Amino acid sequence: MNALYETEALSTGEGRNGHVSVPDGGLELDLAIPTSMGGSGRGNNPEQLFAAGYAACFHSALQAVARQKKVAIDGSTVGARVGISENGEGGFSLAVDLEVVIPELDAKTAQELAEAAHQVCPYSNATRGNIPVRVTVGDD
Repeated sequence: MNALYETEALSTGEGRNGHVSVPDGGLELDLAIPTSMGGSGRGNNPEQLFAAGYAACFHSALQAVARQKKVAIDGSTVGARVGISENGEGGFSLAVDLEVVIPELDAKTAQELAEAAHQVCPYSNATRGNIPVRVTVGDD
């Protein structure tokens, strides 16, 4: 496979209580375990980064699908909620809820666009069959 784009990130320190960065300096974050998991909460965490990446990627897929179908989705938003929980086998698992809002578009068309975006979004393709991902269409 010929990659259209590649990037990398480096984690230093103590993982979830450490630091992440990318080589070009465009992303530098201190990380902290969330308070709900016993940490200080004084920093970002991997689930926030995953939620941000998934929301942005899915929104791009939604816009691409809408352009292809010649449907205007001005003012659209995509929210991603990522949860982490114990998996009962000594590890952890993730779950994702995506909420698509497309103002001034009927619910049926919005749902069709969201479902089409879910088929082409790289994050959706990477997670499909691995973690639960629920896509809903909201009205605002």
